[in-house]
Formats: sequence, C-alpha cells, structure tokens
Amino acid sequence: MSTEEKSLNFIEQIIEEDLKNGLSADKLRFRFPPEPNGYLHVGHASAICLNFGLGIDYNAPVNLRFDDTNPSKEEQEYVDAIKRDVEWLGYKWDKECYASDYFQQLYDWAVELIKKDKAYVDSQTSEEMAKQKGTPTTPGTDSPYRNRSIEENLDLFTRMKNGEFEKGTHVLRAKISMSANNMLMRDPIIYRIMHAHHHRTGNDWCIYPMYDWAHGESDYLEQISHSFCTLEFLPHRELYDWFLNQIYDPTKVRPKQREFARRNLSHTVVSKRKLLQLVEEKHVTGWDDPRMSTISGMRRRGYTPASIRNFAKTIGIAKRDNLIDVSLLEFCVREDLNKIAPRVMAVLDPVKLVITNYPEGQEEWLEAENNPEEEVMTFRKVPFSKELYIEREDFQEEAHKKFFRLTLGTEVRLKNAYIIKGESVIKDENGNITEIHATYDVDSKSGSGTEASQRKVKGTIHWVSIPHAKEAEVRVYDRLFTNESPDKDKEVDFKEYINPNSLKVITGYVEPSLITSKELDHFQFQRLGYFCVDRDSTAEKLVFNKTVGLRDTWAKISEQ
Repeated sequence: MSTEEKSLNFIEQIIEEDLKNGLSADKLRFRFPPEPNGYLHVGHASAICLNFGLGIDYNAPVNLRFDDTNPSKEEQEYVDAIKRDVEWLGYKWDKECYASDYFQQLYDWAVELIKKDKAYVDSQTSEEMAKQKGTPTTPGTDSPYRNRSIEENLDLFTRMKNGEFEKGTHVLRAKISMSANNMLMRDPIIYRIMHAHHHRTGNDWCIYPMYDWAHGESDYLEQISHSFCTLEFLPHRELYDWFLNQIYDPTKVRPKQREFARRNLSHTVVSKRKLLQLVEEKHVTGWDDPRMSTISGMRRRGYTPASIRNFAKTIGIAKRDNLIDVSLLEFCVREDLNKIAPRVMAVLDPVKLVITNYPEGQEEWLEAENNPEEEVMTFRKVPFSKELYIEREDFQEEAHKKFFRLTLGTEVRLKNAYIIKGESVIKDENGNITEIHATYDVDSKSGSGTEASQRKVKGTIHWVSIPHAKEAEVRVYDRLFTNESPDKDKEVDFKEYINPNSLKVITGYVEPSLITSKELDHFQFQRLGYFCVDRDSTAEKLVFNKTVGLRDTWAKISEQ
C-alpha cells in the first residue's frame, strides 16, 4: 500500500509502524473471529470489511475463525449463515479455522500453567468467587484453594476433563494477582465444566476454555499479526498479553491486539442476545426478517454487498463509539441501486383509468428504457391498452396550481406512452372514485418522432395495463424501532420501542415483464422506490420487498 495515495486510519498507521520497525510484510495475517451463537449484524459487517479490506490492501491472508468455545449457545446453522454472509459481502478467507481445532493444545498449555504454579483449580461457587473478587477501588481476596499443590491441581483438572464432576463444582483459574488494578487480571477463569454436546467435537470434552484464554492463543497458533477487536476488549488486552507471555516463542510472530470503536446504527439493536429475543418472541419472522439489522435481513430486504461495503468505508474506523444515522446506510443502498436496478412500472394503490377514445380490444407494446444510467441503453416492451391502473394519489378532481399530475380538464403524459386529458369520474355510493375517464392524443406517443410526441406537459405518471398486469404482494417496511437508540435506556425494555407499523402488506400490480424475476432481483418501481424479489415469491404469487425510497423522506419526517 502506498501511504501517499490516501490518508491512513489509526489501524493502518499501527500496521505501517510495525512494518517500519521490522515486521516483514509477508508475516502480515488478519482474522475475523465471530462466535457462532447467532446471525451476523451490521456491526459485524463493518468488522468484516475492516479485516478483509486490510487483507486486500496489504495483499495479506485473512482467516475466518469461529470462536466456538460455548457449545450451549452455538449451532451449525450459525456457522453456515456466517460463512454465507462473508461470501455474499464479496470476501474470501485464506483458512477456515475453529477454536475447537485447538482444544487439545489449549488444554496442554493449561496443564503447563498448572505445572509452573500459574494456575489452580478453584472449588468455590460462582457467588463466592464474585464476593472475593473485590471492586475497582478495593483489592480482592485470595481463594481458599489458591495454594493447592501442583499435584492436587493436576489431578483435579484431569478429572474435570474426564467428566467426573458436575457443572459448577470446579473451575481452573490463572494465578495472577487478586490485587491487580485491572479486575480482569484477578485470577481469571480459564476453564469451566460444561457437559454439553459440541457441534464439531461432539461429546469429546467436558471442559471448555474461556474466550480470553482461547482468543490470544488461537491468534498465536494461526500466527495472526494483528488482532483487531471492538473497544469493550480494551481492558482484556493486558490479559491477552499475559497469556501470550506464558507460551510465546520469540522466533514466531507475536499477535498484537488493538481496539476500534463500535459503529452503532440508529433505530436498530445490534446485540445478538436482543436480536435472538426478537426472533424467539416472534416480533419478527426470523433472523432474515428484512426489518432486522442482520446481514441476512439486509440481503433479503434488497441491500447490495457493494452498498454495505461502501457504508463501512464511509463511516470509517474510529476510537470512540458513535451512533450512525440509518439514513446514511440507506443513502449508500440508494446510490448503488440507482446504477444497477432496472426501471419498471408498478401501481401500489390502484384506481382504474379508462381511455374512452382508445379502440376497444386494441393493445400495443411500447418501448421503455431499462435504466438511464446504463452506458449502453437497453429497452424492453410494455403492453398498453384501453384500461389502465394508475396510482390513486396521481389524480385529483380539483387540484392546486402546483399539482402537476392528472386532474379534470388537464393533460399529463403516461410514462413511455401517450398524453391524456382527464374528462370525468365515476364514484361509488360513498363518494369514492372507482373510475377515471380520460381521452388520449393519438399523435403523442412517446418516442414516435412526430411533432406531437415532442409536445411538453408538466406531469408524467406511471401506469400498468389492466389486462396484462400481474398481481403482487408488496411488503413495505418502516423502522423496526421508533426510538433512535432503543436499548440505550437501561430502565426501559428495548421492546417497548418496537414500531407497530414497521410492516405494511399491500396488493399491487406490476408490468408482466416481472413474472420471470428471481429472488433478490432488484428493480426501481418508477416514482415509488427500490424493491427486490422476496424468497417467498413464486410464478403464481409475486412477492416484493421495498428496499428503500427514492429519496430520504425519514429525515424530513423526523424534523417535522
């Protein structure tokens, strides 16, 4: 990487400094280390983009390592989902690793700690250990089992491994200092007993390593040069280094832990525990519900990998936590979809329009451009007939001067078609308009090249031909939470802020070209927003999710 090409963030500066101080560039190796206890969310997306982006920038390998040390919460489903998400974002890992790959080595190293009198088996209850831990301002007190003999500790630890004890009866603790200023250094737990089936190792183990023990040692075994974590792991760095000191070989790369700030997103939660609550309590339809902040939810909603990568690049890396407005993410999505999404016509709140002077039974197939952003313009054919659907809001019987859509006595152009003039309406017994009658200018066909076709009118509206229209279920999404920081107030359950109107399901009509669309195909419904095909969609029943509007209306609503 040329440091002159761009300004470096503080993480890149750390790497550059290490390279200047003698670290060989071919020793650079990064990792993304998710715990497979849930689906990844937008915060993980930023971490993925950071680590794999560094791999690309420095031409260095990146490992995908699963921190699978807690089998009671981990499942193969989550492993598969994580791999799918990373690949979908456009990244490839060098090695697929698991902390469970190293269970035997971690155990052997723990035995060595015991032999060096740097670890002991504690038989207190968790409540007793919590009491003797002390506080940030007062030192802790030693466990009554802290001075067990090495022989007794080795015997107990072996029997723990062999499954002779119940969960909670013993733990293995590092022997550091009960008066350390950093409370994480006060004889932290290394192993606990868990009689739980592991998704990879089955029932081979009855004891499992704690994250702090497995994290740095796994980095060391994989020869990771830089281990980047979020800020909550800053107090853990001292322990990370202490554990490494016990095993480090100076001829090998010593991993370096450094921390960056979480980038929280407004109107969302990014705690896997809280996301799991939403799923289990059925506030959403699943981990991939398009209202969720999960990567799978964003994918199903129609967000693109490029837009998420660009979002991560835009918000950058910081040293302090910050709340990012979700509108910025939506801007990135909108910007990408504007370039790639074909323009099609759909009507979501239909009212019937009859062109009274159009020949009965006649139909035409008119030419429509697919995307004006294309370098080489392509076109499709759309059917036109005497009876059309238009949006109900595109017509007013009596309109103010700035209403440039269809009214009685005024003209408007039908997109890709003719200029029409409103003539009359038919209403039901309640006064609701059921039909609009209009006439068309036969010489005003869009793109016909005649003089009339160039005639200008102030408004253009979209439409679909009723005989050709395909019915579609359209799911329109709003923010899942009404509060921009739903989990900030610890006195209020975050679920109190769930938006009861976060999903609106409507029946609309789309042009027939969409009958062959496939899952995750993106479209701009002209004048309405960006939509994508949902996985529930079939040839018999089309289903679309609204991805994002054409413009940021939320900011305006918030201001009001």
